[in-house]
Amino acid sequence: MAKAAKQTAKKHPAGKRSRSMMAGGDPVDVMLALVTEHGWRSVTLAQIAEAGGLSLGALYQKYTSKADMLAEFAHRIDAAMLAAVGEVPQDNGGEDVAVAKDRLFEAIMARLDALTPHKAAIRVLMRELPTDPPALACFLYGGLRRGLDWTLASAGLDRPGFAGLLRRKVLGAIYLDTLRVWLRDELPDLATTMAHLDKRLGQGMRFLAARGPISHLREKTVR
Repeated sequence: MAKAAKQTAKKHPAGKRSRSMMAGGDPVDVMLALVTEHGWRSVTLAQIAEAGGLSLGALYQKYTSKADMLAEFAHRIDAAMLAAVGEVPQDNGGEDVAVAKDRLFEAIMARLDALTPHKAAIRVLMRELPTDPPALACFLYGGLRRGLDWTLASAGLDRPGFAGLLRRKVLGAIYLDTLRVWLRDELPDLATTMAHLDKRLGQGMRFLAARGPISHLREKTVR
């Protein structure tokens, strides 16, 4: 039995076997699988095209870079999160802090649920993206920033100008901190992650739901 297994392994090396399984797959999923196996910096566009059973020209018609694929992946996580949380309650609009906190909690956990099948790839990306400044900049602006804006919107907390910038920074710190806990959380119910997120949101809601000095000034003017 052991001898037969060794012979099979020689006929079908791990790399070739995994690539044949990826053939015809979605380029984003192929990219994430290769990143998990080889690391972000090592994976090339040619490898992604070959593993996905595409020509370079066909891959270019869909994505122009690895960073572009990463942005698409972030877009899919946003879409999964919005589908999970549904519409903002019409009677809230961010005014009820408790409701807004619950909505943010639900939205971030929905994001983590969508990321779960790709947890190994996320570990690699968190470790290696900082060593690729152009890709990191593209992801921070086109992926993370957009995701934070939509997460705030799902709780009725998105705002223009300085207020929106402050809320995005606060939520970004909470989300990334929770993401690190999630990566280490091996409990099936993610109890450690949920407890951490609930605590961090509780600490940050006074900034996330703050109405700002301009709003208070308008209230005084009306009175």
